[in-house]
Amino acid sequence: MKPLKIYFQLILLSTLFLVACSKENIEELPRLEGKIKSITHETSARTGLKPIGLGVMMQAFYWDVPSGGTWWNTVKGKVQSWSDVGIDAIWLPPASKAQNGAFSMGYDPFDYYDLGEYNQMGSVETRFGSKTELIDLINASHSAQLSVIADIVINHNSGGASEANPITGTNTWTSFTPLSGKFNRTYDDFHPNSNHSSDSGYFGGFPDLCHHQINVQNWLWKDTESVAKYYKDVIGFDGWRFDYVKGFEPWVVKDWITEVGGFSVGEYWDSNVNTLDWWTTQSQASAFDFACYYKMNEAFDGNNLNKLNDDMLWKRNASKAVTFVTNHDTDEIFSGKMLAYAYILTHEGYPTIFYRDYEEWLDKERLNNLIWIHNNLAGGTTNILYTDTDEYIAKRNGYNNAGLVVYINNSNYWQERWIETNWSNTTIKDYTGFSNWEPTTQSGNWVKIQAPPKSYSVWAPK
Repeated sequence: MKPLKIYFQLILLSTLFLVACSKENIEELPRLEGKIKSITHETSARTGLKPIGLGVMMQAFYWDVPSGGTWWNTVKGKVQSWSDVGIDAIWLPPASKAQNGAFSMGYDPFDYYDLGEYNQMGSVETRFGSKTELIDLINASHSAQLSVIADIVINHNSGGASEANPITGTNTWTSFTPLSGKFNRTYDDFHPNSNHSSDSGYFGGFPDLCHHQINVQNWLWKDTESVAKYYKDVIGFDGWRFDYVKGFEPWVVKDWITEVGGFSVGEYWDSNVNTLDWWTTQSQASAFDFACYYKMNEAFDGNNLNKLNDDMLWKRNASKAVTFVTNHDTDEIFSGKMLAYAYILTHEGYPTIFYRDYEEWLDKERLNNLIWIHNNLAGGTTNILYTDTDEYIAKRNGYNNAGLVVYINNSNYWQERWIETNWSNTTIKDYTGFSNWEPTTQSGNWVKIQAPPKSYSVWAPK
């Protein structure tokens, strides 16, 4: 969700250069069966879906998508094409009715069971559409073999009525009687209450749910009619993106997963890799790799690729790292964004593509090419071969495939470098199509490769 403080903005117009790069040089690549990586995430419980983590996740929204109840249908029209290029899951915005009704992005939740069917908070539909349209979207996604990840906001609520609160001695906005008739709440379900004064943190002054209260646990994940079980078993969601997990202890996510299963990733907004590693261990969920995100910004926008040597969650535990270049909270255009995508789509972790980058801002064919490379060549462990301020070269060692070598060049001219590969006496090629070289590795595995200015190349056996 949007942080209250102003997040850093990295606004440069050089993205126009990236978009303008020629599509014609990108070779039409074959579709390979058996897309294999060294790291996989949980397989969906629903048959016929791609295992989450073998491909690429699509964040299927951005902040302030068009209102008017059209978004679910907009996304439904894209899921088959996304699946065709190698996406394996889509992440949707919070689907339930929130305080701002038809204008809300969902991060101020009021009625978890109103997915666009009750006339409350000023509208029947949510900003994104009706319950029927949401289910149609999920069904279309499943038909396209895509899993669907729900955005879960359980740190706080909004839209409650004022009530006398004997704990605080004042009136608080903590009386929730939603029209769905489910998960009614009072002051005792929020902090402070008779059981628990506080947890990890409040957000924005909203009433802060107390997950130690049995009523809250039962309605959120434990009971047969809980939010978690309703979303999974009735609506059809396959996994969870937990919003603002700094606001409550990691055992909450762990208990949710234990109860209902499904791929899970938390938004722990922190650049400290030790903290991210701690949270994933305690919650037994994945986390967005904010350590990687900040280092990429320093590397590509700060023009120092040596920053890619620094520690990141994917280097600690790739099976729990969800990497990304930007999202609905950051939503920025910055110099080197395509280079950042070349980085996450050739390295370990589960990469995410932002809707506007794919559909509006960047070169879709170049992103499709990188998705293909990720799904077919980017297997095995990673070794960094060379870095300086302008150049970065790393190899993936292969896992039931040959692996690859990625060469990222942030300078203004072509670069060449000798590197040691895993291939002896083997002809290799650049699978981006930017270089027409097809060199043969020496018997000692050494070969010279090149990369174009402000761009990248990806090498593997021909």
